[in-house]
Amino acid sequence: MKTLNDLVEKLKREGVLKDPKLIDAFLNVDRAFFVLNYLKDFAYEDEALPLIEGQTISQPWTVAFMLDLLDLKPGLKSLDVGSGSGWTTMLIWWVTRGPTYASEINSHVFDLGVKNILNFFEVKFNKRELPPEVHLFNNNGVYDLKEYAPFDRILVSASSQALPKSLVDQLADNGILVIPIENTLVKVVKKDGKINKEEFPGFVFVPLIE
Repeated sequence: MKTLNDLVEKLKREGVLKDPKLIDAFLNVDRAFFVLNYLKDFAYEDEALPLIEGQTISQPWTVAFMLDLLDLKPGLKSLDVGSGSGWTTMLIWWVTRGPTYASEINSHVFDLGVKNILNFFEVKFNKRELPPEVHLFNNNGVYDLKEYAPFDRILVSASSQALPKSLVDQLADNGILVIPIENTLVKVVKKDGKINKEEFPGFVFVPLIE
């Protein structure tokens, strides 16, 4: 069985994990907390793994690539849409330690993610409770968290057919949104009310439910 260090070193060698803050997050937010029990032996494989209800926990390479595009910094306010297992939410929180909002529309997947996150905090910090800056919601993150906007960073981990205007509207000035649109990862930067897009093709995600 591979180790967490094996996985991190692989991602570093492949040039996708290079920010020291992200490396620290990957080493501390152990993926093994967020995979299903029967798949623990595969937690450090660089591949997507099944969750429940047809959902997956994304491939570590892909997660590292997306979070690198987000350019996370301490203190930023973030939204994680399609938080699933809770792994990406905790990686974002670990780097930023800022207000971190996470939304999962499937109630069973949401319950699993909450359990994973609480287990993580219990083992890591000896407290089975969320810190005050972490907010978890069982709702539609594309529309239902507008009252907490604007967000400095938005991550979407499910594939949309088009760029959701609602999420662009919720993005702060100088904010960054990373979202899969069909089979392409799109980085959206908002500046002075205008958006600039970069595209990175060749990715596959579960569909975004809007």
